[in-house]
Amino acid sequence: MDLSYGEEHEHFRQEVRDFLEKHREVAPPPWMGGIVAFKDEKVLSWQKLLVEHGYAARTIPREYGGFGAEPDPLKTVMIDEEFTRANVSRGIGGQGPDMLVPTLLEHGSEEQKRKWVAPTIRGGVVWCQGYSEPEAGSDLASLQTSAVEDGDEFVVNGHKIWTTTAQLSDMMFTLVRTDPKAKKHAGISYLLIPMDAPGIEVRPLYTMTEGAEFNEVFLTDVRVPKSNLVGRLGEGWKIGNTTLKHERNMLGSASQSTASLQRLIELMRQEKVNGSPVIADPVFRDRLTKLQARVLAMQYHSLRLLTHTLRGEWPGVAVMIVKLIGCQLNHDLARLAIDALGELGTLYKGSKHERDGGRWQFQYMLSLGLIIGGGTAQIQKNIIAERGLGLPREPKPASGGER
Repeated sequence: MDLSYGEEHEHFRQEVRDFLEKHREVAPPPWMGGIVAFKDEKVLSWQKLLVEHGYAARTIPREYGGFGAEPDPLKTVMIDEEFTRANVSRGIGGQGPDMLVPTLLEHGSEEQKRKWVAPTIRGGVVWCQGYSEPEAGSDLASLQTSAVEDGDEFVVNGHKIWTTTAQLSDMMFTLVRTDPKAKKHAGISYLLIPMDAPGIEVRPLYTMTEGAEFNEVFLTDVRVPKSNLVGRLGEGWKIGNTTLKHERNMLGSASQSTASLQRLIELMRQEKVNGSPVIADPVFRDRLTKLQARVLAMQYHSLRLLTHTLRGEWPGVAVMIVKLIGCQLNHDLARLAIDALGELGTLYKGSKHERDGGRWQFQYMLSLGLIIGGGTAQIQKNIIAERGLGLPREPKPASGGER
């Protein structure tokens, strides 16, 4: 049995390695790919280089600013593997490149794709997601933020919450109610809103990470051109679910878990207990081995999903488990890192005896929040049970005081 990738793909792997060897010195730190770093010139320069060589935005058409390569799952895997092995930044990710861009490519107008895709994948425009509301979290279709037509504009009023990095964003893709008389799933539309529009107020929500990754966004008579409507009126639920699919894949990314595992192994080799590396301790090594097996399972599951995508197939329940399993895995990786650091593992960034810039403590808290954010684990299990496995829906509570 020949398990080699073949000459073409092995040649491509060598091309990736040569690129990394040549350019790794100009790359930003591997963790500097999130939205907070988008305005950093080193990050933007690195992203431009990645797009030009096809290591970011690889399959996005050239007319929209991408590299324009044909989809090839093995090459995608090889890029992830080699960047992870070299511990080099994969470039800019997040809500714009990973969630909005594929949504626009599927549902956006030609004008919208030409206007927004290129600056988004290159870091020129930063996006946030306006979905959840105080009374519409797990039941998102109950949202009440309204958009009323007025000539060539919509007038938007409402209140969004848990809006990640809204304070740093240029634009927000959001779900609004454009037909209050329609059934709740049918009256929703998908709108792109400038964050500097008059009538928008952003208030930070501080979390246990000691930061304000989340925010409240208040919209009062915010005017948005109708050209910013994605798809047609009333199609927002369908389009919004496309975005949610990409969000869950992003949050449960196997490449993110693989990179965390690699950093964890290095940490356990460096940290010592009674003069010996932590990785030599049989209890810690056993925990690491179990996590390594889970990471490998996620990697192979990602290959399975890539194959379904290229065949144009719906993978069913397979795609639904990514966010559920991936976020818990990332949390467990951070948990082992904190335990390996002992009492120093509880220190945040800025503490006198911190390790790794307090990154593991931050990751532990952040990943715990992501088990809830983007659809709680409980909601994900319900979705998997009902839509994936065909189990009966959970019965609704009796109304009108009936028992």
